[in-house]
Amino acid sequence: MTLEGLLERWNALERRVKIGILTAAIGLAAAAALTAFFSRDTRVPLFATALKADQLAEVDAQLSAWNVAFVPVHDNVRVDARMRGRLLARLAMAGVPHAHVMGTSEALAAVGTLTPQAILDAQARAGLEGDLEKGLRGIGGIEDARVIIAPARGGIFADESPTPATASVRLTAAPGNVLTASTLGAVRAFVAAGVPGLDAAHVTVVDDRGALEDDRGDDGRRRESALQSALDAAFGIGTTIVRVHVDRDSAARESRDVRRRPDAAAISHNDLEERFSGEKKSYTRRRTSLDRGSDVHEERKQIAAGSVARVSIAVIVDARRSFDLEKIRQVAAAASGLDPHRGDTLSVEAVAFDRPSGAAPQPFAYALGVFGEAIPAIALALVAIVALRVCAQPMTALAGDLMRRYALRRAAPQMQALGADAVFRALQDEPAHVAAAIVATLGTPLATAVLELYPPAERRAIVERLGRKRSPLVADLGAESIVHGR
Repeated sequence: MTLEGLLERWNALERRVKIGILTAAIGLAAAAALTAFFSRDTRVPLFATALKADQLAEVDAQLSAWNVAFVPVHDNVRVDARMRGRLLARLAMAGVPHAHVMGTSEALAAVGTLTPQAILDAQARAGLEGDLEKGLRGIGGIEDARVIIAPARGGIFADESPTPATASVRLTAAPGNVLTASTLGAVRAFVAAGVPGLDAAHVTVVDDRGALEDDRGDDGRRRESALQSALDAAFGIGTTIVRVHVDRDSAARESRDVRRRPDAAAISHNDLEERFSGEKKSYTRRRTSLDRGSDVHEERKQIAAGSVARVSIAVIVDARRSFDLEKIRQVAAAASGLDPHRGDTLSVEAVAFDRPSGAAPQPFAYALGVFGEAIPAIALALVAIVALRVCAQPMTALAGDLMRRYALRRAAPQMQALGADAVFRALQDEPAHVAAAIVATLGTPLATAVLELYPPAERRAIVERLGRKRSPLVADLGAESIVHGR
């Protein structure tokens, strides 16, 4: 179909049909513009540098737990520009994401057939260290780990003894967790089992506070961990903070206890007798003592240096939770094995916790965010409804008109054989532009006869349609060149 034909069809339409088509086009354009405006991505990258796959998974999980709206991409996440600074601070306080650790597969991905053996061994060792660090994260309250492996080395000279393989492990405990002796033993066994030829006795474990190999305060850590876990299970995680301090006796002491138990009614009996005679002017005094025997029990107790002298326990409770401090005191005393006779002390105090990064999303803000996400769809639906209400009738009329014209054009060849009356009856209910299009296909005698049957007013309208000139636009472009493609 040529441009000339399209313009002829457009000019042949009624005015109300043209208005309906233009209104529908303007409505669709406005809907497309609104959709493009509201659906544009105004978010910014959260991190200035690209993230690895494991780091991106950590960030996605943390933001989802905080109920924060974000758009994940292949190496970053996009968030609202106004929330970027606050989210970076919250993630930094939460320790997310961890530093990327290169595993064995990543470490050996860049080696080739000509790589020296020394470099190959170093890359394999670095990959093994990364695998161990990833495996230690999350075990027994371990937040992060760093592993350094020193491989075994044989003696260079004949009189030099070989050096066994060793490993150093630095642990970072998760907030509120204490690394116990069992956790440290599990770390040593885990690292020793992952490194060929490494003995667990040659694995040194330290944390951010110092060495953990022979920690005399392990009893305090155990008590603190047991009490913290009990309070977390009873009152919720993050509602209490437990600190335990164990005082130890640095000197060795010995105690001696002697007890005497009588064999009969009493161990001893004393009797004093005094007499005075007036006649003889004499005075006598006699004292008698009777010891019936006893059973002597002597007990000696030796107290070695480093024994527990006193345990001090402090429990800090979030005052905003309005917990019963007496119940917490009872639970803490039972879970920690408090011994008042030894001088142990327990202090439970309510303090308002400072939680700038742990505030839960407000319901109003959450509802506002959901509504903001739904605005493009709502606006598009409203525009579509208005466009349908405005354009429904014109579009229906246009579709019916096109169908009638199509049917009449198909029947036009058969009308050449009909009489003028039959053609007039077929075109009687059609508008002027449709009748003009059909009459133009008829022969001149038949067309003249058909026009004579119309009333004068309708005949003039049809004749005007038949005599309408072409559009100046078509004349300027050249109808002949458009038809022939020149």
